[in-house]
Amino acid sequence: MSPTESHRPPLHLAVALDGAGWHPAAWRAEDARPGELFTAGYWADLVAEAERGLLDLVTFEDTLALQSADPTTPDDRTDQVRGRLDAVLVASRVAPLSSRIGLVPTTNVTHTEPFHLSTALATLDFTSQGRAGWRPQLSSRADDAAHFGRRTTPRLTDDDVQDSDAISKRLAPLFDEAADVVEVVRRLWDSWEDDAEIRSTATGRFLDRDRLHPIDFHGEHFAVRGPSITPRPPQGQPPVAVLAHARIPYELAAKGADLVFVTPHSPAGTAAILAEVATAGAAVGRSPDRPLRVFADLLVFLDDRPGEAARQRDRLDELNGEPLRSDAEIFTGTPAELADLLLDRRTAGLDGFRLRPGRLPHDLVAVARGLVPELQRRGAFRTAYTARTLRGHLGLPRPASRYTADRTG
Repeated sequence: MSPTESHRPPLHLAVALDGAGWHPAAWRAEDARPGELFTAGYWADLVAEAERGLLDLVTFEDTLALQSADPTTPDDRTDQVRGRLDAVLVASRVAPLSSRIGLVPTTNVTHTEPFHLSTALATLDFTSQGRAGWRPQLSSRADDAAHFGRRTTPRLTDDDVQDSDAISKRLAPLFDEAADVVEVVRRLWDSWEDDAEIRSTATGRFLDRDRLHPIDFHGEHFAVRGPSITPRPPQGQPPVAVLAHARIPYELAAKGADLVFVTPHSPAGTAAILAEVATAGAAVGRSPDRPLRVFADLLVFLDDRPGEAARQRDRLDELNGEPLRSDAEIFTGTPAELADLLLDRRTAGLDGFRLRPGRLPHDLVAVARGLVPELQRRGAFRTAYTARTLRGHLGLPRPASRYTADRTG
């Protein structure tokens, strides 16, 4: 262990799970399991591997339309994975099969009612015994809206998707709506006080009705009376994570999230993004008592043999007919080389990293059995779980219900 590493807090690590991996041709990799993508066992195995690696959390990707190589419209490709399972239901299925790792599903907030989201995620927190998180995601795709037929959304152009600021400006109304969704969900989680349930057979009182609170939210996009039908989650507030690339989504994260995933591509880019995140926090008046955890995303291809990961990535590019592109930086190399990069990048002030395995299960196994032991040898990563909840892994205290404060204040 280096003297420098011994005086730093342990690194946080997450893994983003998506289909057969983040390369579009990953389902054709040598050890892929394409025949099992829609089985519970496949996802249970991935989460078990991540938990063996003592990772803080896994995220589950989700969408409301079929995957597409075009970010704005559907495509007709049949040589890439299409179709997926519901992220919240997958997380709920693997919850009793895991014990410590955080489970963070992605949900769409543009076409999904916040009341439904609050109960589904609170239920996940109960089934996982305090390990649930949530990644809200908005949508501008017309084919998403067509599934519901209740609204249209701003449609991105090819020019928009070349620039993160342009995207967020075009979608500013949806980001405003997403902020309201997060606020409503959080209020609903608080709408039952922790001691609202009495469950006394002797007195015949199951709950104290005075400890259930309407939230009476009235906003531009919807009005929600409350209270929730689900008691307050074990964590009080499951951690909220936002993927952000520009000022407007940074402000969304600063308003309502506990964790933000960012996508720098260099040390200088990391420092610049951290400065933007700090500026966003100041702009929305985020309290210094509520630090926003910042994880950098990396898409990774790993192999112990020097040069092998690059060879495998090239093979997948060839099968896909074009080089891999990503909003996140792409790393190709050995677990030891990735450890070097992570420890170097975190000196800018990052709290951790969310790794996107290019191939599943191969690169996840390399993270859990190669990268993690390398970081442990350097004194930079935990050797055992010390907390039982996701908030505990992230070093976040359990908050009191805002309505308890109102009643006793």
